[in-house]
Amino acid sequence: MPLTTPWCRTMGIEVPIVNAPMGGTAGARLAAAVSAAGGLGMIGMGSSASAAALRGELAQLTVHPFGIGLVQWVADDGPELLEVALAARPALLSVSFGEDYRWVTRAHADGIAAAAQVADVESGLRARDAGVDVVVARGAEGGGHGEPRIGTLPLLTELLDRVDIPVLAAGGVTSARGLAAVLAAGAAGAWSGTVFTTCTEASTGPDARAALIAAPSTATTTTRVFDIAAGYRWPATIPERVLTDGSGDPTPVNAGQGIGMVTAEEPVATVIDRLCSGAEALLARWND
Repeated sequence: MPLTTPWCRTMGIEVPIVNAPMGGTAGARLAAAVSAAGGLGMIGMGSSASAAALRGELAQLTVHPFGIGLVQWVADDGPELLEVALAARPALLSVSFGEDYRWVTRAHADGIAAAAQVADVESGLRARDAGVDVVVARGAEGGGHGEPRIGTLPLLTELLDRVDIPVLAAGGVTSARGLAAVLAAGAAGAWSGTVFTTCTEASTGPDARAALIAAPSTATTTTRVFDIAAGYRWPATIPERVLTDGSGDPTPVNAGQGIGMVTAEEPVATVIDRLCSGAEALLARWND
């Protein structure tokens, strides 16, 4: 029987894995593959998102359930983006990196579950009080944008003790042991990005894919240099975690600190099967 949690049953999925909605990487093809493998596939709309781009991805999606992830300041700049997301009736809508939760009421009115990534316990409590259905404990290890305030495990465990809604663990979960660890702690599932960046269904370019496969876990850093150069309005408190080159300088390739466990280009189904079967075996062994 597949590894599962009560939250999985609530969402109509088989395994406790959600692909992080990585802009530029998590398109319809990746989301479809994750959902087909039993997880919850998310389409990611990042810094340069638009309503037209989201429509284009949704037109290619043929599976359900699925989710959509938005960045709050991007959605604020282009309100049609939220309208398109709501009209698609995803199983889960995530709007993160902001404190305006008026969208939650609209999502619930359309029967859509709401999620938000948080970087500390106080933000998690605010998200819960705003009515989100699940909070994502995004630790400092995570790739891409996020507040690097607290490591995944201390953030996850404190949130689990403080909130009475499901919590997903994000940041550094790229192996069966990592998945088993967060589930053993009480997480409803893993919100994983880096582990899917080199999958055959990801939108990652060939050069970035090769760099990700070759990188050790020590080869990441946080930076704002690429956001500033592109003119994106990310707050100074929310840098992105990226790969570094041989000189230690940042490169425009997002990756979390679990990148050392990502060593090949594989189909999503293979990755999810390895994570879940390995985690299930570990949890069974620990229970014995």
